Amino acid sequence: MSTAAFTRPVLGFCAYGSGSGKTTLLTRLIPVLTARGLRLSVVKHAHHKFDVDKPGKDSYRLREAGAVQTLVGSDTRWALMTERQRVPERQSTTIELSELLPQLDDSVIDLVLVEGFKQAEIDKIEIHRPSLGYPLLAPGDDSIIAVAADAPLSAAAVPTLDLNNPEAIADFIAHWMKDLTP
Repeated sequence: MSTAAFTRPVLGFCAYGSGSGKTTLLTRLIPVLTARGLRLSVVKHAHHKFDVDKPGKDSYRLREAGAVQTLVGSDTRWALMTERQRVPERQSTTIELSELLPQLDDSVIDLVLVEGFKQAEIDKIEIHRPSLGYPLLAPGDDSIIAVAADAPLSAAAVPTLDLNNPEAIADFIAHWMKDLTP
């Protein structure tokens, strides 16, 4: 399944390694974008086994009993948990963005921000901190449309954004979204 079937703009945030500040930037950027009237969804890649449920809770017990999917809902939110290892055709160890996007309700959002999934073929903003010593990804990835850095870059072939200025990054995203509209 391709991300092309998803009807809302999808913009990724990637970095060479963890600890670069992807989550920090997004937690500063999301309030700026929502204040501008955008309704956002976020998809975050987790590298480790994680659990959103708590041992001992009913939903946890039902899932651990063998349910493939468990949907927990209340008046204020709902969460769907899917045990991929219990679905034979999805036993791959690598989760793909194209598997997750269809789970979102694109009728209630304007934009999807994706943290991680640096191999996904979507437009991305690279987070780069030269002090960490990692190489830039942008020269080898045509899907990177800008680099957000905390220091000047001389080798970037795409626009360079100030990592510490979420307003300027939001402006860049607004222009990017405008360019997507025919």
